Amino acid sequence: MTLHGLVIRRGPLSRILDGSKTWELRGSRTSRRGPIALIESRSGTVVGVCELVDCVGPLSAAELAANADKLGGALGALPYRRTFAWVLRGPRRLAEPVRYAHPPGAVIWVKLSEAVTRRVLAQVGG
Repeated sequence: MTLHGLVIRRGPLSRILDGSKTWELRGSRTSRRGPIALIESRSGTVVGVCELVDCVGPLSAAELAANADKLGGALGALPYRRTFAWVLRGPRRLAEPVRYAHPPGAVIWVKLSEAVTRRVLAQVGG
């Protein structure tokens, strides 16, 4: 098994890892489910893991406002023309970030190598 890593900016990623953010907003659906790695954007490292359990949307502004608690705080407007919530569960921060090779053009997902996947899973007992 190889993990896929989701690239997320530092601020939102911190809220996911501390459990205050359970929805990651994106401009498209995802059919991916199960364990994923959490990659801090521009760091070259995997810093955590979680489960991707659902995809909700497209969301209206009212639905977004009604679920501000899942976003780690309120948003003013829809961030995308069609906004989807990727539902995350069970975040765990790695004790030591794991470096990986970021492929050119990867913006949302990175397929991690088997070696990186092993190093990540070793830290979370997987």
